[in-house]
Order: sequence, then C-alpha cells, then structure tokens
Amino acid sequence: MIRTAHRIPPAPVDCLFCDLTSDESVQKTFHIVRSRYGNKIKAVFHLAAYYSFSGEDSPLYKELTVEGTDRLIRELQSFEVGQFIFSSSMLVHKPNEPGHPLTEESPVAPNWQYPLSKVQTEKLLKEKHGKVPVVILRIAGVYDEVCHSIPIAHQIQRIYEKQLEGHLYSGNTNVRQSFVHVADVVKAYDLVVQKAAELPDMSVFLIGEADAMSYQEIQEEISHQLDGHDWTTFEVPKPIAKAGAWVESTLPLPKKPFIKPWMIDHADDNFELDISKARSVLGWEPSHSLRKTLPKMIEGLKLDPRRWYQINKLHPSHPLEVKTGQKQNYKRLTTKLGYLYLSKKLV
Repeated sequence: MIRTAHRIPPAPVDCLFCDLTSDESVQKTFHIVRSRYGNKIKAVFHLAAYYSFSGEDSPLYKELTVEGTDRLIRELQSFEVGQFIFSSSMLVHKPNEPGHPLTEESPVAPNWQYPLSKVQTEKLLKEKHGKVPVVILRIAGVYDEVCHSIPIAHQIQRIYEKQLEGHLYSGNTNVRQSFVHVADVVKAYDLVVQKAAELPDMSVFLIGEADAMSYQEIQEEISHQLDGHDWTTFEVPKPIAKAGAWVESTLPLPKKPFIKPWMIDHADDNFELDISKARSVLGWEPSHSLRKTLPKMIEGLKLDPRRWYQINKLHPSHPLEVKTGQKQNYKRLTTKLGYLYLSKKLV
C-alpha cells in the first residue's frame, strides 16, 4: 500500500497496513486487531481489488481480488462480525437492452477480467462466508466534483484538446452507463450498517444513478460547458476503429493512447440500473447526479487545467494555460474521506 499524506486517516482512527496477497500478513494484522480491540467487529468494508484498463490478464486478479478476499473471510471466522460488505461492480451483469434496466436478478455474464474477478469473489463469499453476514454492493462508475473517473476524465480531455479522437466513437453513441457520486457510495455503506439487523445473511444491491446519461449526452454537455458549442460525434465501424487503436497502441508514441483495441468490443455495452431494491430495503437514493456534477468538473478544469490534469493523472498533448487570478481559487482544495474536493464555491 502506498502511504501518502491525504490517505492517512485523522486521529483517533488506527491505520494498519496489510498485504492481502500474503497469508502471514493477513494473520498478523488480525492478531493485532484482536489484541487491541477484542473479538467483536461491527463491520468490514472490503474495497481492495485489482483493476487495470490495459485489457491484459494479470495474476493479481486472482491473488489480490479473489484469494485476498478468501484470506479475509477465513480469518474473520474466529471473530464476531456484524457484517462483511464487499464492493463489487455493476459490470458483473450482462449488458442490458436500452430502456430495460438491470436488477440484482439480471443475468451475470462478465466479459472481461475485472468483472470476472468480482463474480469469482462473489461466488467465493456465498460458499465460504460461514457465520459472517455478507452484503454485496454492485457499484456503478464512481466520480466526484474533481472527476476522479478515468473514462470521464479522458472523454473530457479529448474534447478540451479538440482531438480528432473526440469526434469518433466505435459504437452506438446512445448507449448509457450508470455512474454514482462517491458521497452517495459512502451513504450506501452507512445505510447498510444501520440496517444490519434487518438484512439476511447474504444480500446484493445495485448502487448507481437510475438516470444514466448516454455517451452522446456526455459529449454534448462537456462541449457546451467548455465553450458553448455543439460537438459532433461520428460512429466508426468497429473493424476500422479496432485497427486504428491497434496501430496507435503499437507505435512508439511518447504517450500511449487510452483507447485500447479490447475496449472497442465493449463500446455498445449498455448499463442502466433499476435501484428499486436499494430504495425500498436500505432507503438509499442518490443525492447527486452526473448531469449536475459535470459543470463543476469543467469549471475546475477551466480554472486551473494543469492542476486538474495532475489530479486526474492525465498527460496534455500541448501546454496548458491558466488565466491570471483563477489558479489560486482552484488551489483551495480540502481533503475529505481520502478524496480531493473543490472549495464551496464550486461544490
């Protein structure tokens, strides 16, 4: 685990570092937990997993996501645990037809390594949770006011820099994918803990915004917020798009392109969510929306492009300019729950 200043929890929180790929490390960590705090644990929030946009398989999907969870749930059998809350993904589901939202009972059919590792971990928990009650949250793509969403950040960058790739899409531009604000995810975890006594030993909830924007809607909103202009997006046949992505990924370019050939196959994946179960059982409802938050993301980008790029780990294709007097406003960032938020002016 990388220890950085904004990730260290404030007192009186105790932070223990553990390598989930090591039996010895997990055992030692829980020995410390028992010696300091006793045998009762109210809730375990399990968010650790491996994730990569490379499209390549990695042993960490098994060693960290699946086997790491196995180590955790095995060690917890000797504790009195109120809940084990596992962060899964809406991507475990088979993409749905537009206008027919997914439910928790919709078919599970992961089509790349990351959601496959989540499905394998869900199966493991169902088989091995023992006396530990488990809640599985299948979470949509997470974002906040600064963005902190890799696909959205790259989409904004392509339009901000007026890249040719920003006008091209290798699928149906009307496909929708649900997102969810990080504060609403935190609220879901809080409600799960509050409702612990009312939940069965194994529960599954979809956590995301029911109002999912289409790719085209996001394109247009980004462009309108940047300069008030319309943005034309052309649908490119998949074979041509895949060939272009392959060429770009193999050339010795100074900056590797974000779009990889494997992504082309999933460009038509539609993920709209029916969150009725989370509403009725948990009382959970998103209080944010991507529609209302995109203008705040773009405002931050316009105030200080260099800082915005840095936060979202982007590499500009040309020098970024900051208007005099605006950069200082954007520097007023605060740390909250491990995420960077804009000052009240933008939030």
